[in-house]
Amino acid sequence: MAPASFEHVTKRFPGGDVAVKDMTLKIMDSEFMVIVGPSGCGKSTVLRLLAGLESVDEGVIRIGDRVVNDVPTRNRDVSMVFQNYALYPHLSVFDNMGFGLQMQGVAEDELAWRVSRAADVLEIVPILDRMPAQLSGGEKQRVALGRAIVRNPQLFLFDEPLSSVDARLREHTRVELQKLHRKLRATFLYVTHDQVEAMTMGDRIAVMNEGVLEQVGPPLELYDHPINLFVAGFIGTPAMNLIPVTVNGKTARASTIEIELSSALGVERAVLGIRPEALTAQPSSSSPTIDIRVDLSERIGRDQFVYGTTGEERIVARVESDLKVGRGDRMRLGIDPRALHLFDARTGQAVMRSSAALS
Repeated sequence: MAPASFEHVTKRFPGGDVAVKDMTLKIMDSEFMVIVGPSGCGKSTVLRLLAGLESVDEGVIRIGDRVVNDVPTRNRDVSMVFQNYALYPHLSVFDNMGFGLQMQGVAEDELAWRVSRAADVLEIVPILDRMPAQLSGGEKQRVALGRAIVRNPQLFLFDEPLSSVDARLREHTRVELQKLHRKLRATFLYVTHDQVEAMTMGDRIAVMNEGVLEQVGPPLELYDHPINLFVAGFIGTPAMNLIPVTVNGKTARASTIEIELSSALGVERAVLGIRPEALTAQPSSSSPTIDIRVDLSERIGRDQFVYGTTGEERIVARVESDLKVGRGDRMRLGIDPRALHLFDARTGQAVMRSSAALS
């Protein structure tokens, strides 16, 4: 297996649209790296650039120590798994998995050994003789993975492979992919728009927005220490509460909230960030508070989320599961002062991060 890197890579499409802007990113050897972002942010283009399916306009792409900007796809030693499986309907599972090796001229006994080994890893040996039409969605997904595994590539590339499967299969396949990664000790680059997938699967996550790489780090680092408003609002379910405030010295104020900061931050207009779990329905006498009018209470398993409004702002809080609260109720929520984020309203950059997360 091998690392890969992007060094100041830019990709423009005809008409002048910039899909990837001056991107620098290193994927470590044997790492499970996830690129996440909204539709159209450029994440799939990054994958296609690495695979050689798109050309680079500026910058350098390396696989291992080799610059691959001008290397054809077939010579990059990568395997790509797409969201639609792309199985040949007229070929058996065995022949689908071995087709690429056959085109490379691999000897029959070597081909059979590689297919059998991959099928054993994926636990699909009993279905090797079936046709794609006889397979479930999960089985098709494993066959697509098997077709990639038999090539024993330096890099595995995944382009939103779970976006077209149901929630139960998606959860199961996330677990299976992580087990497969540990078993193969391979380098995975996985693209998704689903931040839950990213948070649960990646060793590190790269967050993209409008072609720009916003932040890279382990899942909890991005959750606890978002460097700007985009990352703060994108990572987390439910999303971070973001409340415009004015700052005067050490005091941040909104229409129904006033919070004393630990120090003056040198900004006058800011956005206060509060995670739902940093709000409690049982405030202490010393904690700052926020009053809301409840719009909806939603129970998800042992969690209860209360959605409400304060002034013109929408607020969501994770509260005690046994708390009885309904639409139209008034609630006073306590705010954990150690769990606050503050962002410059003009630049969007973080100027204060959660001290609870830092401690």
